[in-house]
Amino acid sequence: MALANISLRFKFPPLQSSSSSTFNTLISPRKLSSITCSKAASNDGGKEANEGGAKPRKLSEQSSWEVKDSEGKDYLYRLGAESDNVNIAVGARAGMIDDVFIGDFLGKDSDIVFDYRQKATRSFEHLQGDYYIAPSFMDKVAVHIVKNYLAPSLNIKIPLILGIWGGKGQGKTFQTELIFKTMGVEPVIMSAGELESDRAGEPGKLIRDRYRTASQVIQNQGKMSVLMINDIDAGLGRFGETQMTVNNQIVVGTLMNLADNPTRVSVGQNWREADIVNRVPLIVTGNDFSTLYAPLIREGRMEKFYWQPTREDIVNIVSRMYEKDGISRKDVVSIVDKFPNQALDFYGALRSRTYDRSILKWVDDAGGIETLGKTLLRRKKTNEVPQFTPPEQTVEALLESGYSLIKEQKLIMETKLSKEYMKNMED
Repeated sequence: MALANISLRFKFPPLQSSSSSTFNTLISPRKLSSITCSKAASNDGGKEANEGGAKPRKLSEQSSWEVKDSEGKDYLYRLGAESDNVNIAVGARAGMIDDVFIGDFLGKDSDIVFDYRQKATRSFEHLQGDYYIAPSFMDKVAVHIVKNYLAPSLNIKIPLILGIWGGKGQGKTFQTELIFKTMGVEPVIMSAGELESDRAGEPGKLIRDRYRTASQVIQNQGKMSVLMINDIDAGLGRFGETQMTVNNQIVVGTLMNLADNPTRVSVGQNWREADIVNRVPLIVTGNDFSTLYAPLIREGRMEKFYWQPTREDIVNIVSRMYEKDGISRKDVVSIVDKFPNQALDFYGALRSRTYDRSILKWVDDAGGIETLGKTLLRRKKTNEVPQFTPPEQTVEALLESGYSLIKEQKLIMETKLSKEYMKNMED
């Protein structure tokens, strides 16, 4: 034989009980030839069995796993070809394969559904208290969600997207989250910062993936879900001479396709006729939708809702905000009248500004600025941080904070130091 004078050397991975890193094992040519011959004999025996009329054993008479399609490919082959998962490390369980290929970094068992168990939805346990929801806002969001869930039984064209737009700081996102909590909706929330990437196509794929995640919440958890994108005009809007990127175009095209085909959403795999997802309502917020691509916001794709709280809405929202501080509704009305034409977040900033003096006093009681780092980090070990006493809220303190904020607003609008630094800049 040609193998008579050949000596093969194999390098094996280290054993747990071995002190050396590697060891070499010599296999004699006679033993190698016997192994080869026995393997060939077994193959020949299998061929003879098949030629004798014995059929290969099937998993089950009713199983469709081994059924071939028109191209001669079975179900598992097609399932793998349609999936975009190229991670070959999943499904490695201790005791099932060699321990060398499992490792200890992520544990002995690699969870094949690890990515799907991550919490992609948003819950609102942090929203504790009795908040006010504007009736017009509640009606618009609730009707949009209900109409989309009833879409199969309604013989009308229902826009998939609800666009909530209006001035800055008017509580568009916060009011929407309060409605989600009231209705028991578990949404998937995105921001404008996720609409751009250094890789072309990633934001569009992310939107489709989040849409399918919301669909899985409906199907698997039995809860209502919504896909929400905050400040969409900051990511897709055209301002002045800003350029449209490839990702901007893909995101716009993705949203338009979702609005036109809300139950057929691909994330990279081949199309399957049975791959039908649940229709998921889509809600976007922004300040100026005139900067968006016009076909995206047309009727039939997007229902638009302009949110400008009335004076009554502002008084009701601020009253609930100051209720725990002992500020009466009459005092709230006087504060709102004292600072007209201000956004809702302005009245929240008033309350926050009143804490500044109390915090400075707490810093002095804790040992001063020099030891502040140790004081704040000490609570992780001993929890011996000086107790902070919130200030007592008064109308005079709130008004003083309001005048301070108004002064800062005027300084920003009137000073405009950029003109001082760049003399040739146009107005």
